[in-house]
Amino acid sequence: MAEHRPSVRRRRLAATLVKLREATGKSPDEAADRIGCHRSKISRIENARLGISLGELRDLLAFYEVDDPGFVEDLVDLARRGTERGWVRNLSSTLPAYADHIDYEQTSDYIRSFQPLLIAGLFQTPDYARALYRANPEMLSDKQIDALVDMRMQRQEVLEQDQPPRICVIEGEAALRSQVGGSTVMGPQLDHLLDIADRPHIDVQVLPLGVGAHVGLVGAFVVFAFPTPAFSDVVCVEHVTGSLHMETPEETSRYTLAFDSLRSAALSPALSLDQIQQAKREL
Repeated sequence: MAEHRPSVRRRRLAATLVKLREATGKSPDEAADRIGCHRSKISRIENARLGISLGELRDLLAFYEVDDPGFVEDLVDLARRGTERGWVRNLSSTLPAYADHIDYEQTSDYIRSFQPLLIAGLFQTPDYARALYRANPEMLSDKQIDALVDMRMQRQEVLEQDQPPRICVIEGEAALRSQVGGSTVMGPQLDHLLDIADRPHIDVQVLPLGVGAHVGLVGAFVVFAFPTPAFSDVVCVEHVTGSLHMETPEETSRYTLAFDSLRSAALSPALSLDQIQQAKREL
């Protein structure tokens, strides 16, 4: 029987195990000796092609000098439910509910994002992000907001890598004209968006309000593609309580088709810059 594509949880676990092993300077052969298996098994586990028993996982984590009980239990939970697909993440504070999304941003080589109402997270200024969090009806404390803004800014470090991912973002015109934080926040935010759009690996296109009915009316989404053939595309759809990740070819192909349709309907990158500049003038 053909092996299923690795699930989101299994891929997250595999990527984490690689980082932990490398951080302690252990080789795949040493890891294999630790749990009494062939090196090829470690390779398949780290490529997310093979699951790992909970006993083997705990043994490897001890070998990798992981001594945080909460972190260990979160990884055990990933392994225990590693075959589930299309899920909403809700891990503890040790692995935040947004951890998968961040990991995908850090490891993908092509990010396609449709944002009809907001500036894409990777392109937000601190003041813009802070204004969004202050609008949260949960009444977050200043300390919580500062932590969330810091995390969002840390995410943007991926843009400064030697080999950053290719990024294509389609912004709805409404995202440019919504007065998030007022003109004193939106002015610098639009300036930042113009600067970001000038980078060679980034395309920003604007979908005008006048385009009428389009497939993107269902809402925002992000498609992540990865350089490793074993990792299929992942689609992320955010909602109030977390994120939904989809990875089956049937699901991801529909979103890829939707993105291509939206890109065809959007303004060209050059005309999009003009639209952003116009929005700034009209603040």
